[in-house]
Amino acid sequence: MLSTRIERLQSMLRTQSLDGFVATHPIDIFYLTGTMQSGFLVVPAAGEAVFYVRRSIARAKEESASVRIEPLGSLKTWRERAAANAPTLAGACTLAAAFDTLVVDGLERLRGALPEATWTNGAALIRTLRMVKDEAELSCIRRAAKLVDEALAEAVPKLVPGMREIELLAEIEYALRRRGHLGIMRVRAAGSEIVTGIAASGAAVAMPSAFDGPAGGEGLHPAFSKGAGWSRIEPGEPILLDIGCNADGYVIDQTRTAVLGELSADLAAAYEASETILRAIETRLKPGAICEELYELSLSLAAELGYAEHYMGYGADAVKFVGHGIGLEIDEWPVLARGFRTALEPGMVLAIEPKFTYPGRGVVGIENSYVVTADGFEKLTTSREGLWKLPG
Repeated sequence: MLSTRIERLQSMLRTQSLDGFVATHPIDIFYLTGTMQSGFLVVPAAGEAVFYVRRSIARAKEESASVRIEPLGSLKTWRERAAANAPTLAGACTLAAAFDTLVVDGLERLRGALPEATWTNGAALIRTLRMVKDEAELSCIRRAAKLVDEALAEAVPKLVPGMREIELLAEIEYALRRRGHLGIMRVRAAGSEIVTGIAASGAAVAMPSAFDGPAGGEGLHPAFSKGAGWSRIEPGEPILLDIGCNADGYVIDQTRTAVLGELSADLAAAYEASETILRAIETRLKPGAICEELYELSLSLAAELGYAEHYMGYGADAVKFVGHGIGLEIDEWPVLARGFRTALEPGMVLAIEPKFTYPGRGVVGIENSYVVTADGFEKLTTSREGLWKLPG
C-alpha cells in the first residue's frame, strides 16, 4: 500500500515536470512511510525514495519497510548524500514541498542545503494525493466510527440535568480512550487546534469562536476558547455531540443532537431540516458529483425550508462549507464549498454536516462521514440518527 502511494506521487511529479518532492510534515511522512519519526523524506520523480531521519532512526526502521532509512546528520553534508541517492538533486532541479505546513525557517534551511534547486509549493500535490483512500485507510476510519458509537452508547446515558459540559465530554473521552482513541484530532490548518470534539449545549455551544465551524462553544478558558466549557446542561436545551475519534492515525467526524426532555418545536423542526438537507446531498453523493454543486444544493434547500439565516453558523460567523474531507487530518480535501470544482471519485471520504445556529439558544444538526463508492456511497458513521431524547 505505501509503495503504491509513493508510485502515485512520482507519477504526479512527472506529470507536472517536477524532479522530486521533499516531505517535511509528520502527517505526510506517515502517509508515505508508515512512521512519524522526524526528518526529510525525499521522493524523486523516478528512483528510490529515502527517508533521512533526525530521530529516532531505530524506531523509523522498526515501523517502516516501504522506504530506505538513512540518518539525516548535518545538513552541510546532507546534499552530497542526497545527491548520491538521487542524482537529479546534484545540480539545478525543481523540487516541491508542502509550504502550507513548512515554516519559513525550515524552507530556508532546505534552500541552504540545496542552493541550486528551485522550490515550488507542493501542498496541493500531496493533499490531492491523499484525497482518495485505500482499503487500509478505510478500515481505520470504520474502526474509529465503531469506537465512537460504542463510547457514546456508554457515556451519554450518564448525562443528568445540571452536569457540566466538560464532565460529559470527559465521560465520552474516557470511554473512547479505553477503546483505543489516540487522544488527538489532527488538523492541517496552521495555528489550529482541536480536541476530541464538542459536547456542549444551549447558549454556550452557539458562542462563535476562531474554530472554522458552525458551532464554537465557550471552552474552559480564553487560552482554548472553544468546545466544552463549565456551563451546566439543562433540560430543553439542544445538546451538540460533535465527536471524533482517532484510530491508528485516522479520524471519524460525526455529530448527533440530544436533549434532556423535549426540545422546543422550532428547534426540533430545524433539526429535521438538517436531516432533510443531508438526505438530499446523499441522493447526489456519487462519482462525478461536483463538490461546489453539492454545497449550492444545501444552500438552496436551507433557504427553501426557511433556515438560511441560521445555516452553518449565524451572521458574520457563519462558515462557507457543508462538508470536508477527513483522513489523517480533520480538514482534508475535497471540500463541499464554492470554488471547489473537484469531481468526486471512489475512495474519497467526506464528513457532511448541515447545522443551524441560534445565538443564545443553541445549535442543532447532524453530521455523518461517507466514502464515495463506484456506484454511490457507504455511510461510515454507525451511530443512530434522529434527535436523541434523554430523561429530563
